[in-house]
Amino acid sequence: MPEHRRPVIGVLALQGDVREHLAALAEAGAAAVTVRRPEELAAVDGLVVPGGESTVISKLAELFGLLEPLRERVRAGMPVYGTCAGMILLADRIADPRSGQQSIGGIDMTVRRNAFGRQNESFEAVLDVTGVVGDPVVGVFIRAPLAESVGEGVEVLARHEGAVVAVRQGNALATAFHPELTGDSRVHALFTEMVRERRTAGAL
Repeated sequence: MPEHRRPVIGVLALQGDVREHLAALAEAGAAAVTVRRPEELAAVDGLVVPGGESTVISKLAELFGLLEPLRERVRAGMPVYGTCAGMILLADRIADPRSGQQSIGGIDMTVRRNAFGRQNESFEAVLDVTGVVGDPVVGVFIRAPLAESVGEGVEVLARHEGAVVAVRQGNALATAFHPELTGDSRVHALFTEMVRERRTAGAL
């Protein structure tokens, strides 16, 4: 395929706010597609793991035969971006896992689920996010997690009242908040650029 083509970025479409991510990725210049099967995963340059319920997503990924292929592609360097529940799924360690909950892994961090409270305690916050140019980002926090600890190789991109709410490690990006719900596609543009850089490096 020609190197100038738009990067193909999938959204894991098992549960969660899939449509909003597809729209934000398209706005950021990616060819956005849904991913529900291993063969669809094999065809994308990068993947977004959306918000939703992390335990449900992990169980459905296992049921659909996606969990191990996801782990393998992340280990192999596929760019991946997780929001909210997706952040939990990309954590190497979960502080308070529910019974049967598994993660994909990829970021050397320990994440705590629902760290900012219940659904009715959802809120918005203005955040300075490293790598996002221009005005601060409005983050929507809905039963959001936080990173309790991160390894030396993890870059902290944003904090809210001291809590780590956005991180990057290599080709893996994660935010505790939902940028896709605000109409601001700049975080998705940051991820799309990560995918382009990875694809260019792979072509060298």
